[in-house]
Amino acid sequence: MTKGHAFVLGASGQVGRAAVRALVTDGWEVTAASRGGGRDDGWPEEVRSVRLDRTEEGALAAGLGDGCDVLVDIVAYDRDHARQLTGLAGRIGSAVVVSSGAIYEDDRGRSFDTQDEPDGFPAFPVPIPEEWRTVAPGDSTYGTRKVALERELLAAGDALPTTLLRAGAIHGPHCPGPRELWFVKRALDGRPVRVLAYGGRSRFHPAHVDNLAELIRLAAAKPGTRVLNGADPQAPTVAEIGAAIDAVLGAESERVPIEGPPEGLVGLTPWTSEHPIVYDMSAAERELGYRPVVSYADSLPATVEWLAGRVAEREWREAFPNLAKYGVDWFDYAAEDAWLAARR
Repeated sequence: MTKGHAFVLGASGQVGRAAVRALVTDGWEVTAASRGGGRDDGWPEEVRSVRLDRTEEGALAAGLGDGCDVLVDIVAYDRDHARQLTGLAGRIGSAVVVSSGAIYEDDRGRSFDTQDEPDGFPAFPVPIPEEWRTVAPGDSTYGTRKVALERELLAAGDALPTTLLRAGAIHGPHCPGPRELWFVKRALDGRPVRVLAYGGRSRFHPAHVDNLAELIRLAAAKPGTRVLNGADPQAPTVAEIGAAIDAVLGAESERVPIEGPPEGLVGLTPWTSEHPIVYDMSAAERELGYRPVVSYADSLPATVEWLAGRVAEREWREAFPNLAKYGVDWFDYAAEDAWLAARR
């Protein structure tokens, strides 16, 4: 006997793949919906995969058929997506929706939206609790749209009990914009140094896909209206991340710290932050009985193997267009070498 029917929207993405596996293992009958209708090699045959584009009028309603006991939405980004779900509340028992830790702002009104401004990087408490202030809802940025999504779903209350998961820096296989590539490619290219701004002390709390899937599994089994952070048990520094990745690949490198911000692109990494970003996970432990299923270090071998395979086949921009879209050459070795030469 199954626990019920779980409908996963965005199932072919990095978090969706893991969520489907976790739900099936927990006894749910799962429908995996995505724009391509694809499947993951790790899914059992009983998973039903469907092609669904939520931007098409009526597509989500048609895909739901008679409804579901829980809808897991990995790819909800704004108020309109929230209204899609609330409009189908009578056919959805409860929902689990992935939000983002990027929605918080500090007590001076600084957030991820202001990080590129002078003195614009936010300084949060360590760790950040869910009750901490957020940016205002709106349609202008990723963060404001996520807040609008949250507010709309929370307003539904008992009509659609929804768990919102504010995910940290998501990592794991199938990541479209993998931060770990910054270290993996340097190790594969034989780079002897790792130049790190802020002395390598930056912390941007990671969230492995399997830990997020565990939160989804627990929330599906315990419906409610709540907001929870989603992150790994540790928030390593960027220097610790680099050392761990080098260890997986058997590489040796010298850490060269910059005691301050990056100098142009030199010292800049996808984790670089002037102040630590660490999410409080005590509410998830208290409300859902959450215990992480993997540590950051233990998750790395699978991630590194996947990344190494991808960049072995093609140039990194082609392999990871979502990482390339920022217009930053993360691997400008000539600039690093010029900076190192000037420093000597």
